[in-house]
Amino acid sequence: MPETQHPEDDGVQIDLISADRINGLRTMEKVRLILDSVHDGNIVILEQGLDPSEESKLIEVTMSEISPDGFTGIEIETYPTDTAAPDPGLLGKLMGNTPKGKLTVIGPANRIETLHKDENLISTLVHEG
Repeated sequence: MPETQHPEDDGVQIDLISADRINGLRTMEKVRLILDSVHDGNIVILEQGLDPSEESKLIEVTMSEISPDGFTGIEIETYPTDTAAPDPGLLGKLMGNTPKGKLTVIGPANRIETLHKDENLISTLVHEG
C-alpha cells in the first residue's frame, strides 16, 4: 500500500480496502496488510469481511504483538452476513464454507470504540491519537 500518511495532520486516516484487493491475498498477507495499517494508528474498513479462520488468525497475531508500552490491540466489528445468502448447511460450516461478512471495521483498540452495532449500522467513536 503506498505511503499516504501526513504526520503534520491531526486527522484520522481511514484505509478502505476493496474486496478485489484482499481476495487475491493469502491469510497471512491479509493479516499483515491489516495490522501494519492499524499499527500506524489507521482505521481499516474491508469491503468484504474475513472468513472465520482468517479472523481467528488476525486475533492470534494481534495478541502476540500486544505490548504494555506500545500496541494495545485491535477493535473489530463486522456486519452480519447476508441473510439472503444460501445456508451452507452443517457440512459446509464444518468445512469452513460460511459466507463472509459484508463489511468489517478494524482499528487500534485505544482509538476506536464501538457505540452501536446492528444489521444495518456500525457506529464508532474514533479518538485522536
